Amino acid sequence: MNQAIPLTYTAFLDGRRIATGSLQEVAVAVLRAQLTHPEGHPLVFSNASGQSADLDLRGGEEAVAARYTLAVPPQVPKGRGRPKLGVVAREVTLLPEHWDWLAAQPGGASVALRKLVHEARRHGGDQDRTRQARDRAYHAMSTLAGNLAGFEEASRALFAGDKERLVAQMAAWPEDVRAYVLQLAEPAPG
Repeated sequence: MNQAIPLTYTAFLDGRRIATGSLQEVAVAVLRAQLTHPEGHPLVFSNASGQSADLDLRGGEEAVAARYTLAVPPQVPKGRGRPKLGVVAREVTLLPEHWDWLAAQPGGASVALRKLVHEARRHGGDQDRTRQARDRAYHAMSTLAGNLAGFEEASRALFAGDKERLVAQMAAWPEDVRAYVLQLAEPAPG
């Protein structure tokens, strides 16, 4: 996804934001919230995608914290030769004339495709970031506010890019939900 957005999460309990941070921090906060409000129903969202996340809260705080601690991979010493570029091989299906054109490009098909992707990202970056932000906001909004008054109109405003109308439609929603949807709807910096 977009590397400008750190891997953070946000948790809500009954429309109120209870935590934002790493998955470990949020998981511990959700466990504490469940212990103090056992009748509540916490929801956790990835701030990068707006998708809800399920947490395994078995055990005490130490067990939950350990479960969601990121392991740091050991550093492999650099050897001689060409550095690893992180190249991933995948299948691409093109028409024969496309393959012919790619083969005739300097550096071959791989170099030409990488250049085309870089160019498309450079020119379509703002549109891509806007679409990703809208999708992120919609995922969280539909879970947090799908049954709230004005949801349908707020969705239309979000997809139309009409922030003023979106804010107006969300006026009766819990303040933390409104703020979170607007936060996710902002495109990440280029």
